[in-house]
Amino acid sequence: MGAAGSRAPGSIAEFARAGRLVVKIGSALLVADGKPALGRLQSLASDIAMLREQGTEVIVVSSGAIALGAAKMGLAKGGRASLADAQAAACVGQVALAQLWGEALEAHGIAAAQMLVTLGDLEDRRRYLNAAATLDRLLEESVVPVVNENDSVATEEIRFGDNDRLAARVAQAAQARAVMLLSDVDGLFDRPPGNPGAMLIERVEGVTPEIIAMADDRSASGLGSGGMTAKLQAARIAERAGIALAIVNGTRDNAIAAALDSGRGTLFAPVRSDSARKSWLGGRLAPEGVLTVDKGCVAALHDGGSLLAAGLVDVEGEFERGALVSLHGPKGERLGQGLVEYSAAECRAIAGLKQSDQARQLGYVPRAAVVHRDHMVQQ
Repeated sequence: MGAAGSRAPGSIAEFARAGRLVVKIGSALLVADGKPALGRLQSLASDIAMLREQGTEVIVVSSGAIALGAAKMGLAKGGRASLADAQAAACVGQVALAQLWGEALEAHGIAAAQMLVTLGDLEDRRRYLNAAATLDRLLEESVVPVVNENDSVATEEIRFGDNDRLAARVAQAAQARAVMLLSDVDGLFDRPPGNPGAMLIERVEGVTPEIIAMADDRSASGLGSGGMTAKLQAARIAERAGIALAIVNGTRDNAIAAALDSGRGTLFAPVRSDSARKSWLGGRLAPEGVLTVDKGCVAALHDGGSLLAAGLVDVEGEFERGALVSLHGPKGERLGQGLVEYSAAECRAIAGLKQSDQARQLGYVPRAAVVHRDHMVQQ
């Protein structure tokens, strides 16, 4: 049926009718003492079958490959002692993980597909569109894509680092209307959930600095790479793309069904719905440089203007024209990001100059902006 024509759910209970839903499951929920948590895996497969019977297409973003591979190889620290260990463990564990999901879904007459992606697959526009087409075709054929980061080749510099943000990016690519992150807690609390008086935040209308300050990145399992901060970063990616995101407790039996029935968790409501291209741009995670602007330029950007050379005060990094750069204000506050019209060297040459003075520095007629508003998303 696809996601077209459906809207983002207004409550966790409505996720059952999202049209297209991404479910992310962490390592700690699927692996216990180095062995697959088969009972939980089977109950989740049952939940997925239930959702499909109700007309909702499901994409699974599944962690667990490194943990499974590390156990098979006898590697220390769950395979995370070094990058080489993690890559080797991923190679071994991904085979096991794909087989586990394939068997669990096959028990319900559902075909599974393994899809491994890297950061570059969703950062590069053409590769992003290719991934989107693959996901769409699999869902058209009633196949459940099981997506994971390709940790066997990813390095620290070119990886998502957690499957929470990957889930939000996959939801963008698949034009899903909802993302459900299964966690080991009920959702986002106003303080660490183990503290006295901690209260569950049931609904968030926009991920603000105050919301981010509530995050607690401590993990009881030590298996995964994402914490609550990563989940909030995922929510920020989702909310600007018009996607609802929920954090729910994944430790219960039939965790998806339990969350839908109870509605318990934290729902992050969409706060805007950018164009498809701006949504992709806002979700990109690897800027190549930083452009710092003055107070006047900050006001112009907030009013919907472009970043002009006259307001540029500092340039960090080395990049070429067309690169993704982060935009910062004079106090270091992050304003957004965009595609730059000049190389880093050219940006430094024209920083602070009016347009009439730029040609002499550049040797050619300057472009309309350093970062045009059409190629920019604000924070």
